[in-house]
Amino acid sequence: MTAQIAIATADNDLRALDPVALHHNVAQFLFHEARLADSHDYDGWDALWEEDGIYWVPANGMDTDPETQMSVLYDNRSRIHVRIEQLKTGRRHTQTPRSELARLISNIEIGEVAAAEVTVFANSMIYEDNLRGETVWAARNEYRLRLVNGNFRLVRKKIALVNNGKPMFTLSFLV
Repeated sequence: MTAQIAIATADNDLRALDPVALHHNVAQFLFHEARLADSHDYDGWDALWEEDGIYWVPANGMDTDPETQMSVLYDNRSRIHVRIEQLKTGRRHTQTPRSELARLISNIEIGEVAAAEVTVFANSMIYEDNLRGETVWAARNEYRLRLVNGNFRLVRKKIALVNNGKPMFTLSFLV
């Protein structure tokens, strides 16, 4: 596993970075996160999260209030870790054998940049192959990344599935 690229900024302030350099570093982080998920490197993926992290897949693909409306996933940091530990047992019926995954990340846009945090928008396409067959998952993602000791960490990942209006097989892999 390759380590993340360390980001050097004055006083850990992302606003001091050249916009091209910021975009490059964000893209490299998103590609790294996708590779960890696709290769089932659960411990590596789990290690990317901050303690206040939220992993969210809205049920309707729209902006909703996850506290009052149904979500496919709405995990805090503790629940993210539990999900990872369950995946690692090898006893997840829908992941025996594990899905083969290939993820494309595109249309990366930098949103709000604060001192040590940045909001990022990106599209993803996940190809899943398993015993049920092949499934393509398309999503519009929103990330909140925090710079900690020169490396990005996940604070929030929201995955709005484009095709969630159709019957959905289980999402028993990392989206």
